[in-house]
Amino acid sequence: MVDDPSREDVRELLGEHLADMYAASPAGSVHALDHAGLAGPGITFWTARRAGMLLGCGSLKELTPAAAELKSMRTTASSRRQGVATRLLAVLLEEASQRGYRRLYLETGAQKFFAPARRLYSKYGFTPCEPFNGYRPDPNSVFMTLGLPVIPGFEHS
Repeated sequence: MVDDPSREDVRELLGEHLADMYAASPAGSVHALDHAGLAGPGITFWTARRAGMLLGCGSLKELTPAAAELKSMRTTASSRRQGVATRLLAVLLEEASQRGYRRLYLETGAQKFFAPARRLYSKYGFTPCEPFNGYRPDPNSVFMTLGLPVIPGFEHS
């Protein structure tokens, strides 16, 4: 569901996310956003919940009317390996297609810590690409992209 990244439980999850990013990557290679950044213009933020309990989050940041970036995909420690990230990614992909985006991009880490994320994205068809939208080449980053099908009636004008 579309949600508010400033909710207390979300802020805690994003705080854990940022702490892990800084523990796994040099500071100059961390591109994760905090709750305030995820409330910025052009960003839509989603959470997955069960009986009100936060399971995970993710967002879409519009880059152009035809392209968006996946940001801040994260699941809670207690919901890992339960398909939460897969379901969240499916929701984001469907929403991106309905919005008429033709291409999605993401940046994730190159370290072993990020291997599960890279496997998930690869499973859904994301492939490596060059840095995008102002990112610079970085040995600590993996840039990926996915072409999306056009859904008639949902194209951006």
